[in-house]
Amino acid sequence: MLLTITTTHQPATDLGYLLHKNPARLQTLELTAGQAHIFYPEATAERCTVALLLEIDPVGLVRSQKGAAENFALAQYVNDRPYVASSFLSTALAKAFNTAMNGTCQDRPGLPDELLPLAATVAVVPAAHAGQLHRLFGPLGYDIETEAHPLDPTRPEWGESPYYTLHLRHPALRLRDLLTHLYVLLPVLDNNKHYYIGPAEAEKLLLRGGEWLPRHPEREFITRRYLRFAEYVNPTLARLLAVEKDTDEPAPAAGATAELTTAPADPAAPGQKLHDQRLDRVAEEIRRLGAKRVLDLGCGEGKLVRRLLQNPQIEHVLALDVSWRELERAAQRLHLAEMPPRQRERLTLAQGSVLYHDARLAGYDAAAVVEVIEHLDENRLTTFEQVVFARARPGSVLVTTPNADYNQRYETLAAGDFRHHDHRFEWTRAEFRAWSEAVAARHGYRVRLEPLGPEAAEVGAPSQMAVFERPA
Repeated sequence: MLLTITTTHQPATDLGYLLHKNPARLQTLELTAGQAHIFYPEATAERCTVALLLEIDPVGLVRSQKGAAENFALAQYVNDRPYVASSFLSTALAKAFNTAMNGTCQDRPGLPDELLPLAATVAVVPAAHAGQLHRLFGPLGYDIETEAHPLDPTRPEWGESPYYTLHLRHPALRLRDLLTHLYVLLPVLDNNKHYYIGPAEAEKLLLRGGEWLPRHPEREFITRRYLRFAEYVNPTLARLLAVEKDTDEPAPAAGATAELTTAPADPAAPGQKLHDQRLDRVAEEIRRLGAKRVLDLGCGEGKLVRRLLQNPQIEHVLALDVSWRELERAAQRLHLAEMPPRQRERLTLAQGSVLYHDARLAGYDAAAVVEVIEHLDENRLTTFEQVVFARARPGSVLVTTPNADYNQRYETLAAGDFRHHDHRFEWTRAEFRAWSEAVAARHGYRVRLEPLGPEAAEVGAPSQMAVFERPA
């Protein structure tokens, strides 16, 4: 079986630093099932390709099996193990490219976090059909090509085999993400692990898939195929499903009431929560823009959706969230099951992520991204930008995020604290403006910013909104 990874990042030979493998020499690793050879078919400043060739010894596999001497079945010797990408290839990846998978590079510490143009080819992968490959790799942002292979080229009447050559391309991805995607998904496709599955495998899945698997629409299928046994599958799924998206308001101090009293209320709406003020303003702006088809990206339990459906000009809302539990809450709070048929047709609740290309997001007039970006690692914002602004390209995009300048007004926050434990960053007004203007310039939008919530001297409002509009 053969895996190749190619980049045109400049200089492309940075791939050798990332993989800790010298392009100038062939390296061979001994595995329990055979050997893995690592070499570079091309290594120039413009283009670099690394190849991992795995040689499996089928006879050695049989001899290593307990009781093999009493079992002379021909299938033990004549099978697809030497040719198909499987858990053997995952094991080879972990051994050959362990430092790259862990995101470490001694010579170039910042290199593992760089987003690179990457292409990978795997020959061959087993799959029920080509659509299965698209369902597994498509949500991760890859452009996918599959090449089917006949059972026998001399016998076309026998039809196609269940094997495909898989070609993956991604415009901007960390190398370690590509490696972990392959590490997890290749055994899932093969569904035939060669080693013992125990509790350690569940931890390995969470380690290698923790950043992306909770948001993957096929996470249940992936988890069941990877772990196979309910005693490991069900607890692992429960941990994945525990991913929640909460509001960003700080927790009250000990002994305080459930409502924050440290943040001043809006004089125009006494006692109204900041989150409600924010949602009202976003809904009003969408009405002003005249949008008829609207995306709610990171919809949570559906509070913005409810406001949008009250606007008769809106014909359809597609509401996405990474958490299935949140979507269930949204369905309950919106009384989806009791909605009149015409109203029900105006709404689609779906699991998805702003970090994975999703064809469903195309063709909308407006997208609302309310208090979502601060839950993403800053180095993933480029991916978010590609998904929303480069690919989906709605007519307008409304992004809200906390204003870090305002945090000093919260008595419960120490200096440097974030408003919520899941926030990966919080931007000042200047930082948000710089990011917004750069995104708008890169993708042909104009942008304006406005405060959200009651303003205070010198620190502004507690939240901030950027309204991106694509010229007609």
